[in-house]
Amino acid sequence: MKRYITAILFCFIVSSVQAQDDAIVKFFSKYMEDDNFSRVYISPKMMQMAGGFLKSAGEGSDKDAEELGDLISKVRGIRILSADKVNGQNLYKEAMGTLTRNKYEDLMDVADKGSNVKFMVREENGKVRELLMITGSEDSFTLLSMLGNFTYQDLNILADKTNMPGMKEYQSGNKKK
Repeated sequence: MKRYITAILFCFIVSSVQAQDDAIVKFFSKYMEDDNFSRVYISPKMMQMAGGFLKSAGEGSDKDAEELGDLISKVRGIRILSADKVNGQNLYKEAMGTLTRNKYEDLMDVADKGSNVKFMVREENGKVRELLMITGSEDSFTLLSMLGNFTYQDLNILADKTNMPGMKEYQSGNKKK
């Protein structure tokens, strides 16, 4: 009996995590065919290839490249949806409305003269599984989702040493140590 209860609980937890992923995927899907939006998807395989390339290029000679390769290999994918000449405030509110807020912790929230920038993380077992950046202004919108298995120190190093999307904005905010 105890095994059945555990199995049911496990299925419930997995389905609630899947539902959150579905909300973000649905938001991306809703706008990805809209000509007003640009979209970027970097697959887990591409991140593994980039990380592997850096690790092998730095083998024995460049410790920084090797460490950066290890970090980039932790990225499991990046999705970006952005648009100019749109009502970014309305899109910002819509995107925020699709999220299950209790699954995300705010890292940084900036509201200034008609624009908003919000960084949030989704953690599991002490690791950051997703870094989410949502920005909206009077005439632009960006949603970035970076999936992986990071520590906050990993995110800080990625922000310092890469040009990965969203890292410049992350670096300019409050970073956790």
